[in-house]
Amino acid sequence: MTTPRAIEKVFLAVEQSEGVGARVRRSIGTPNLRTLSPFLMLDHFTSTPGAGFPDHPHRGFETISYILHGAFDHEDFAGNSGTIYAGDLQFMTAGRGIMHSEIPRANADGSPTVGLQLWVDLPEKLKKCEPRYRDLRDKEIPRIEADEGKVKIKVISGQSHGVDSVQELAYTPVWILDIEIKPGGKVTQNLPVAWNAFAYTLKGTTTFGAGKGQQTIGAYQNVVFEQKGDSVSMEVAEDAKATGHFILIAGLPLDQKVVQYGPFVLNTQDEVFQAMLDYQSHANGFERAKGWRSEIGRSMT
Repeated sequence: MTTPRAIEKVFLAVEQSEGVGARVRRSIGTPNLRTLSPFLMLDHFTSTPGAGFPDHPHRGFETISYILHGAFDHEDFAGNSGTIYAGDLQFMTAGRGIMHSEIPRANADGSPTVGLQLWVDLPEKLKKCEPRYRDLRDKEIPRIEADEGKVKIKVISGQSHGVDSVQELAYTPVWILDIEIKPGGKVTQNLPVAWNAFAYTLKGTTTFGAGKGQQTIGAYQNVVFEQKGDSVSMEVAEDAKATGHFILIAGLPLDQKVVQYGPFVLNTQDEVFQAMLDYQSHANGFERAKGWRSEIGRSMT
């Protein structure tokens, strides 16, 4: 017998400018929700050719990028480069320091590239680890169906209905489930006890919660669940006009202080100052940043 989690808060992710010409709906990392450990930021981005996220540094955390439509090129100062396409993910660990560029490819139909990027904090002992990348291709992701085919779940990371994800791709334990529910469908998803969890809605309307605490939520909303409980209930009304589509995410909270200045996330103010100095002086992980410019970023200058 599972204990359903209640909804703690719901709010709209308001669209704003970010990077160069890109538009994002940011839900974590805003006044509505500064952080939800281990999560530091969630952006739902829309980017056209000529826009994107050119050369920029990071230190102290991981990013998880999930492409919903189109394709994104990436390149860093260590010589790593590649492309992720619709349905693919990239897990990037900044660790002690990395400088990279993320630029959308032109889509044949002229449509923008759309995706999600989640920032995940690193445990203090891993903040100085070496940078690394792991790509997860759409075809590698296990899929399940529930409620007689009315519910479809991509098990990107974690477990659902007895099916495990391919592997753990982030240092900090996280679950990521891409869920679609047709009208009349319902599902209960178990979650690890005491982990923080939220859902970000992409399309349609979905009813979250159980009993009197149920709320029906439209697109572009962040639904934050209370920590108490070990499951989340979700359904779409029989008379709904569209499938409900959302991402359910949970993570192990980290018992540590978060001090952030832009792309640097550490545990003390002194460490943030040191990160800024290291980047400016090309030291302690940023040696290769000196004189480096990405090839894919040149198209934006």
